[in-house]
Amino acid sequence: MIVFFTDQQRWDTTGVHGNPMGLTPNFDRIATEGTHFYHSFTCQPVCGPARSSMQTGLYATASGCYRNGIPLPQDTKTIAHYFRDAGYTTGYIGKWHLANKEPVPAEQRGGYEHWLASNVLEFSSDAYDTVMYNNDEEAVHLPGYRVDAMTDAAIRYVAERKDDPFFLFLSYIEPHHQNHRDDYPAPDGYAERYTSRYVPPDLAELGGTSARHLPGYYGMVKRLDEALGRLMDALKSLRLQENTIILFTSDHGCHFKTRNSEYKRSCHDSSIRTPLAAYGPGFMAGGQIRELASLVDVPPTLLDAAGIGVPEQMQGRSLMPLVRRERTDWPEEVFLQISESQVGRAIRTKRFKYSVSAPHKDAVADGGAESYTEEFLYDLTADPYELDNLAGLESYAEVAADLRERLIRRMVAAGEEAPEIVPAAAREKGQRRVTIDELRTANLREKHE
Repeated sequence: MIVFFTDQQRWDTTGVHGNPMGLTPNFDRIATEGTHFYHSFTCQPVCGPARSSMQTGLYATASGCYRNGIPLPQDTKTIAHYFRDAGYTTGYIGKWHLANKEPVPAEQRGGYEHWLASNVLEFSSDAYDTVMYNNDEEAVHLPGYRVDAMTDAAIRYVAERKDDPFFLFLSYIEPHHQNHRDDYPAPDGYAERYTSRYVPPDLAELGGTSARHLPGYYGMVKRLDEALGRLMDALKSLRLQENTIILFTSDHGCHFKTRNSEYKRSCHDSSIRTPLAAYGPGFMAGGQIRELASLVDVPPTLLDAAGIGVPEQMQGRSLMPLVRRERTDWPEEVFLQISESQVGRAIRTKRFKYSVSAPHKDAVADGGAESYTEEFLYDLTADPYELDNLAGLESYAEVAADLRERLIRRMVAAGEEAPEIVPAAAREKGQRRVTIDELRTANLREKHE
């Protein structure tokens, strides 16, 4: 079992989601030959909290890691513990972001046995200066571009354990920005390939930093996909392809400073929607799954796919019944928590996005609130790139009321107290109406008046 985990990768960087630049032929292949989860979302659009959910199957408030800088509690069982108990050797390579020390001490490694990682990889390394720490907390300098250096380490790990069951979590920093320079350092010569090329519609409309950062970002995505191809080639040459599962996903997306002052931490699809595909035993020819999948669903899915029992305390749901076409009563929305930019909560259905925030709370100190105010409502059928906020429109009052109740139910199910949600201030309908029936009703009313 290998988890190929990228950082800050938008879903629409992939060919299977319509990107025309050919960045991801290897991801596209595992998505079409294996199983592609078309609607996939993070449950917390910031690194540490998302990773806590990925390791535990719990929402960030349930694990306690509701913002960056909070270490995963040492008594929390992770997927590494469950795979170890089932007889797998476990390894972690790359970015961890669930400790409060660097190097990460053994007790803060979430139960992983083999360790070649940094807590905050963007601080310990650079694009051509890869530094991570081994089991003995010694600095290890790896040659090459960072993606390649980590992939080399992963291939070595797999080759050395090819005769035994293994679980490897391979956690890249790319295509995340390099913090100290606030840029996206692609391999030499790659950014130039993608200058003045395809721009997603939300970025074309809103701009942000996309004009200067997209070329490097795309170059990083391309090199990641080449790394995926190299890893799959290694599995084939080692005769492991038939009995190894590769699951590819990311912790959150990237909105290029269009929704707030940085790159994530918002309810918008540019921040929360991610690629997700799986390849290998149990996933081959699984097709395209259209139900909504959450990052919190990935840990139980990994266990279920390996034949390991899913713990009752996990709040995510295994996606395997969907893959096997055994289940139809899947939740119609995904739930997310937002921290650091705001204390926020949201749900995303196939048609609507509904988000609330607590402006009276401290976005870093407070993990939740007793009261929220409606902030965003989007009709994704008419407005897939979330450019027209409908919160407060009278014509969407019933829709908002329904989504409000659904959000409260999901918050309670995640272990939070039921909050008060204050509706957004009412606004005139203007041009936006929900249905043609409403339009006809409004026209009749105007005639009578």
